[in-house]
Amino acid sequence: MEKQIYPFIDKKITDYCEKIASKESEDLQFIDRQTHLRCVKPQMVSGNWQGTFFKILSHILKPHNVLEVGTFTGYATLCLAAGLAKNGIIHTIEADEEKEDFLRNMFGNNSLNNRIVLHIGNALDIIPEIEGDFDLIFIDADKISYPEYYELCRKKLRKGGVLLADNVLWYGKVALTTQPADKQTQAIKRFNELVQADETFENVIIPIRDGLMLAVKL
Repeated sequence: MEKQIYPFIDKKITDYCEKIASKESEDLQFIDRQTHLRCVKPQMVSGNWQGTFFKILSHILKPHNVLEVGTFTGYATLCLAAGLAKNGIIHTIEADEEKEDFLRNMFGNNSLNNRIVLHIGNALDIIPEIEGDFDLIFIDADKISYPEYYELCRKKLRKGGVLLADNVLWYGKVALTTQPADKQTQAIKRFNELVQADETFENVIIPIRDGLMLAVKL
């Protein structure tokens, strides 16, 4: 029997949602295949259900300047870039140096390549160095650093801009454990609480896959 990755959501429901989402493009299918062939944890890829949500949101917002914290294999990057405004740019940061050649080759073969700026290194160092404010920021990197990413990103997000963060339910641990033993769960709970308590944001958690935080800066 196939293992249910997110046990707090009935697999029949997740399978149905995956099935009903718009058809995945060939470029994204290729990235998904390569992720499953090359990566130890291929389940980290956004996938078509979540990716379609990103594409729709990007088309609605038509952002000029996007920041992605945590590139992984570039699936979400292309989805977020799909609705960029004319001359729009997405800055994406990946900590794993071993992924650089793969990502540059992957983006280089895509029509959106000239819209993507890849940064390799520690996001906590890179984020303050990128000039300008952002219309859309997506956080999907190491979970322990989520509160720190939040503090940096909230300053870089323009008024009316949108903040997204993945894995904010963390396999249900944030809600099912009163005193979480692991540091990742503690950090994500702290991140969620920071966003909720920040009066400059209006926020909601959407239970797609492992949970998406969606917040707009007022």
